[in-house]
Amino acid sequence: MKSKYMMIFLFIIFLQFIASSNSKSIIKNLPGFHSDLPFTLQTGYIGMGEDDSMQVFYYFVESQRSPLDDPLLLYLAGGPGYSGLYPFLYQIGPLSFNFESSKGDNITLELNPYSWSKAANVIFVDLPVGVGFSYAKTLEASRSSDSILAWLVENPRFLNNPLYISGISYMGIVVPNVALEIYNGKNFYSITRCTFLRNELGNQPQLNIKVNILPHKLVNVIAKGCLIVNPLTDKFISFNARFEFAHRLALISDDIYESTKATCGGNYVYNDPLNILCADNLKRVDECTSKITLWNILQPKCDARDMEPTCKTYTDTFIETWANNKDVQKALNIREGIIEKWETTNKCISYDFKKNDTICYSYDVWSSIPTHKQLLTKNCQVLIICGDHDMVFPYVGTEKWIRTLNLSIESPWEPWFVRNQVAGYQMTYARSGSSIKFATVLGTIPSMAEELLL
Repeated sequence: MKSKYMMIFLFIIFLQFIASSNSKSIIKNLPGFHSDLPFTLQTGYIGMGEDDSMQVFYYFVESQRSPLDDPLLLYLAGGPGYSGLYPFLYQIGPLSFNFESSKGDNITLELNPYSWSKAANVIFVDLPVGVGFSYAKTLEASRSSDSILAWLVENPRFLNNPLYISGISYMGIVVPNVALEIYNGKNFYSITRCTFLRNELGNQPQLNIKVNILPHKLVNVIAKGCLIVNPLTDKFISFNARFEFAHRLALISDDIYESTKATCGGNYVYNDPLNILCADNLKRVDECTSKITLWNILQPKCDARDMEPTCKTYTDTFIETWANNKDVQKALNIREGIIEKWETTNKCISYDFKKNDTICYSYDVWSSIPTHKQLLTKNCQVLIICGDHDMVFPYVGTEKWIRTLNLSIESPWEPWFVRNQVAGYQMTYARSGSSIKFATVLGTIPSMAEELLL
């Protein structure tokens, strides 16, 4: 049965963190790091689905401040199809690669001064199955979709901690639906208790839920509800926004902009192939933008052959070298012989515009705007952050879909600051106890923390 006709089946991660768990390991050392880990790292597999046919690998980092008081944060990498190990080592985790000293197979690690684990308990997950070290025991279990890509994280020890479901990019399609289901308390059940958890109805135990999609680097902004960064929200609005963004940032001229706008009728991605005038104009747009680095339009194009620490394409190869090291896999307690080759992303799952369903993934959610409308009835505070030089899912698309909600402006456009420096701009919309704060960040999300902390 096609997934759009199915009752939403929610992936359940029941992270038990108990001594009797045979799949859990406390990691004391990792190859490439010079000493014992100065934080608590736990890894393991969680069995999900019928007969535990889906085996999901996770990395759990306890807060380095106050684990029982700080938030519990589940981070969902974008893609979909990116391993949780990527944000663990490149974005918000406690460790990062030392790009200057790493050479060849000799990969070295260092502490990340901007790690979210300084203020939160963070869970990184290889989801869906077929990503990272997660795997499926059956062919049926290996297929996922936007509808069923959802998780419940429950832990008796952290039950009273604020729970944040977080992610970025493509997770803008998935996470709001997870948030709504948690607020509604539908279809969430404990594998061990076999009881439904209904937050709004007051049944016990309840989750202290706060749901977010978070940026690559931590900023000093906390939302009690959803926090979304550079999200894919609507597959028409978000992709078409690249054209408007290109004009605003002078990547295309006024002449090209006006001509393309007139001939394409606002459709620059899913355009009619018989519209020759539109196609000709889009060719001119492509000539101006195809050599631009989408995630940071100011960053020069480069590839792994450049072997420069400033080249993201090159430094992104470090993770595959490190994760495929047998000593690393042994240290992480990876099941031997399950993964032939570890890869950063599963290209069968990863999405691009116009991509059809694959044998392993169904892209069955077109827009999460209807879900946002429902979240506004839940007394939900939403914070949306976009890098103003990020062209993947540009801020102009976020502005556009927020306007479709017809919200009142609570506070007008104004700068916000970190250490007395302008870090970006923000405005707040509100309706009946719910709000959406939209903020831009100077530059792009991956470099945000360095820029904000100057």
